[in-house]
Amino acid sequence: MSNEALRLWDPLVRLFHWSLAGVFVANYFFTEEGEFWHVWLGYYALAWLPVRVLWGFIGSPAARWADFWPTRARLAEHLQALRGGRSYHRLGHSPLGALVMILMMACIFGLGVSGFLMQEVDYFWGSDALEELHELLANGLLGLVLLHLAAALLESVRLRENLPLSMITGRRRKL
Repeated sequence: MSNEALRLWDPLVRLFHWSLAGVFVANYFFTEEGEFWHVWLGYYALAWLPVRVLWGFIGSPAARWADFWPTRARLAEHLQALRGGRSYHRLGHSPLGALVMILMMACIFGLGVSGFLMQEVDYFWGSDALEELHELLANGLLGLVLLHLAAALLESVRLRENLPLSMITGRRRKL
């Protein structure tokens, strides 16, 4: 493998990633439900989703949905490689990584919509269902975030490459 680095993650992808990471940490661990910062950070995260979805069609090659969408065939190939102990290395998201990313985005969407409804629709006329859904989605997102972090660290060790650093610098070692 070459030591030469190439530009992989564009600035918009990195800003999206770190913005959502910061909002999640702030809202899950430091702000109180319903308080000003919790609400507005949630809306900020929700506003990023259509930007990222659009960027998946018009953005840089590694940001495009076509590059990493987790199709059944891609997921099967990746799982088969993992089960067989074979290396599965690609520059952008792996199929399983892409699936986790899409699930995280879906959780953020659900959190934004349920949070908005709790704030603006009077808690669904006294029902606790939205609050319970919001909490379930937040805890599910925490699980996905922990899975994402563990996978990034394990793959960094396995590939002998600092993957979290590549999301800071935008550069990744060529295959």
